[in-house]
Amino acid sequence: MFLPNRHPDHAAPLDPVDAETLGAAGAARIEDFLAGFADHRPTPLVALPGLAAATGVAAIHLKNEGARLGLGSFKALGGAYAVALLVLEEAQRHLDRVLSFADLADPAVRAVAAGTTFACATDGNHGRSVAWGAARVGARSVIFVHRGVSDPRVAAIARFGAEMVRVDGSYDESVEEAARVAAREGWTVVSDTSWDGYERIPGLVMQGYTAIVAEALRQLPAPPTHVFVQCGVGGIAAATAAHFVLRLGDARPRFVVVDPARAACMFESARAGRPVKVAEGEPTVMAMLDCYDPSPLAWRVLARLADGFMTVDEEEAVAVMRRLADPLAADPPVVAGESGGVGLAGYLQVVADPAVRDALGLDATSRIFVVVTEGATDPALYERLVGRPPSSVGTSGAAP
Repeated sequence: MFLPNRHPDHAAPLDPVDAETLGAAGAARIEDFLAGFADHRPTPLVALPGLAAATGVAAIHLKNEGARLGLGSFKALGGAYAVALLVLEEAQRHLDRVLSFADLADPAVRAVAAGTTFACATDGNHGRSVAWGAARVGARSVIFVHRGVSDPRVAAIARFGAEMVRVDGSYDESVEEAARVAAREGWTVVSDTSWDGYERIPGLVMQGYTAIVAEALRQLPAPPTHVFVQCGVGGIAAATAAHFVLRLGDARPRFVVVDPARAACMFESARAGRPVKVAEGEPTVMAMLDCYDPSPLAWRVLARLADGFMTVDEEEAVAVMRRLADPLAADPPVVAGESGGVGLAGYLQVVADPAVRDALGLDATSRIFVVVTEGATDPALYERLVGRPPSSVGTSGAAP
């Protein structure tokens, strides 16, 4: 289902704080963080010429985040980066000197980190990033997971030394529990969603995601005309839209936000014209997007910049996993987890509907950009949905 944004305000400037956080300076900051990893490489940009020809557009490129920092998803950019930055800020207050990411190994900085506990709620990928980031700087982490998070995803987080807390509720209830316990214990919450009075840290998490677009703009042969990005609470979609706009100005691409039909909180917010929490129903197979309450920070950006909002069904999400694993002859195979290919699933739905295709100006000159946000972060589930293990699929930056 597609819903055009009835009240976009492309001409108005972004909120100054959002513009500073999500623009070129913010991307430079996260790329400075990434430069400290000797084995870090930009994630691959994969061209799909066969699919482009079959769907009548000039080009389709996907940014494959399955290999990002060895953590399997784009979330590696957000939580770990925010943890590192927060540790540096706290250490600067204690040590009364300016510090850089290179100082994270300084014993005095690590002593400050050792007295810090970071907490968050997660569907799986964000918690893995926070736990990994905390372990790298020598801090403690406590990760809250809801009842729908699979045991393999819990184990993938726990291996970084995190204390795991299972909440018998939804993702949104685990967010509330993490905030409640952290406030009581004096811990620092590193959430990928915002709420009233809590925006700076989610903004830093979103700032981390701008590295995806910064890298892509250097890799792409030409800027995209259309971008389709999946949306849980909204962080990745808002960061992507804002960075493209701030970098390209009037040459900005058209931007479509893609929700799971069973967890369409941003879609329903667009329908209502304000942030809307949707009722929890049957869980979606798109587990990393199983969110019912949008981030107000992300909504503020997307309400202004998005050209449309849409939903995809369960079958469409699984079908795109299989399509990427067994692509058309000219295209390389790509491993995409059950949430990873949702942006591409949105594009395929739109391109099959002549009215929506025309409304978005999709034609033979269009250049499409999507993000594969995760690899096979639950390999057993991937094998069950695709019909074979991720290790048999192939290359193009598949998740480890």
